[in-house]
Amino acid sequence: MTTQSSGNTPAPGLQSHQAREAAESFGVDAERYDRTRPRYPEAMVEAIVAASPGRRFLDVGIGTGIAARQFQMAGCSVLGVEPDERMAEFARRTGIEVEVSTIETWDPRGRQFDAIIAGQTWHWVDPVLGAAKAAAALRPGGRLAVFWNAAEQPPELNAALAEVYRRAMPDSPITRGAAVSAAQGYAALGEKAADGMRQVGGFGEPEQWQFEWEQRYTRDEWLAQLPTTGLHTRLPADVLEQVLSGTGAAIDAIGGSFVNRFTTIVATAVREGSA
Repeated sequence: MTTQSSGNTPAPGLQSHQAREAAESFGVDAERYDRTRPRYPEAMVEAIVAASPGRRFLDVGIGTGIAARQFQMAGCSVLGVEPDERMAEFARRTGIEVEVSTIETWDPRGRQFDAIIAGQTWHWVDPVLGAAKAAAALRPGGRLAVFWNAAEQPPELNAALAEVYRRAMPDSPITRGAAVSAAQGYAALGEKAADGMRQVGGFGEPEQWQFEWEQRYTRDEWLAQLPTTGLHTRLPADVLEQVLSGTGAAIDAIGGSFVNRFTTIVATAVREGSA
């Protein structure tokens, strides 16, 4: 079944972490990104907090602070690292401290954290260098938890959307990857992240957690968030308009709204060692 991912797809032929232009394209409209992007399930937030030794968190690729604010609401203090100054500035305006850097080049300056999180961003990180930096910045017993939302539309909408993308974006990953669900794709990214943790050493055996949840979207709500996703942030205006027009018509044809099923996938491991 073809599914529309929540997001962030690198250019063909590149490893995700090498596609810097794509990775740093999301700040083009930070306000829209923050307003329309899906949040993360409270069950996941609670699970990560409960499995961490304390509440001092680092958020890698914090973006506008969507995940960080959820963890703040759960009682955590959060420092963000973000390579895009536009996204970082938006997050700062919501009251979050953010340092502008990629995680690979970021200097922890001796600071240690109880948990390091990354929502919808770790595939833009070199999986080995990122895990090594996380291992250096985590206290013994601290947790690295990287996660993604994978979205799946109902079958009757899914078939119509596949046709929209075949017409407008015949070479897109959605068209080429028609047999792969978003959940399968993000699970593969989670396993790649886990391999990086294994290669670095210093972590216990990684685990993969999954959380299922649903959210209803109206036509306008879905169209509002679509330009913030990785396949769409750099589209020519005429192609984006074709996608939006076709998508809107497809949603109208099934009554103007639909229930989107999400699987949130978490790859996580504990920093070994004694305090």
